[in-house]
Amino acid sequence: MIERTIDIPTKDGKTTTFIVHPERGGPHPVIFFYMDAPAIREELRDMARRFASVGYYVVLPNLYYRKGVMELGPLSSDPNSPGRKQMMELMGSLTIPLIMEDTRSLLAFVDADPAARKGPMGAVGYCMSGQYAINAAAQFPDRFTAAASIYGVMLITEAADSPHKMAHRVRGEVYFACAEVDRWMPVENIAPLRESLKGVKAEVEFYPKVEHGFAFPQRPAYNKDAAERHWERLFALWRRNL
Repeated sequence: MIERTIDIPTKDGKTTTFIVHPERGGPHPVIFFYMDAPAIREELRDMARRFASVGYYVVLPNLYYRKGVMELGPLSSDPNSPGRKQMMELMGSLTIPLIMEDTRSLLAFVDADPAARKGPMGAVGYCMSGQYAINAAAQFPDRFTAAASIYGVMLITEAADSPHKMAHRVRGEVYFACAEVDRWMPVENIAPLRESLKGVKAEVEFYPKVEHGFAFPQRPAYNKDAAERHWERLFALWRRNL
């Protein structure tokens, strides 16, 4: 595979972005992979490589570039630890409009790269970024035909750009993976999310007996069976829509 880490200009600076795609058979369909709160790390790069290994051009941007942060390193499980506090502050510094501006810049980059196929694209976001993946498909409906939120947070809010509202603007298909044990998306919110998506080509899948973070192999919450199911669902989603 071909890998690059490059600085992509944005309205607010430059986001250091990991790009990976197969060496042969291109150009390849594009997947935007929005990071989770613990920031860019080798664990995420390996996940990007797995997407690329089945034929995709993957874009993994650093969303914390405005704060001059790239990687946070190992994080304590103690919510009061300095690293955890920094992570929460960084996560709180982001907004959907900011990430959509970044998405616009990233789209301009892939449009100019001959290795990226023109046409339908996918977006996936984990944890804090589930909302960003859904909004990308909603706010750029002519570009993204499939989007997935994996144990996403803030999926139902009063904001105009809440994912449960914005999903109605998606022209393609959306997928939500929800863990049974998730204090950021409690199980009692799953039924209202499903109800809110009536009329949308969407699936809200309940993952029983697993915790928020189950797809990350280096996290304590990792569950292999659930993680592999999520890979199966994502690959099928991309095949149907890209």
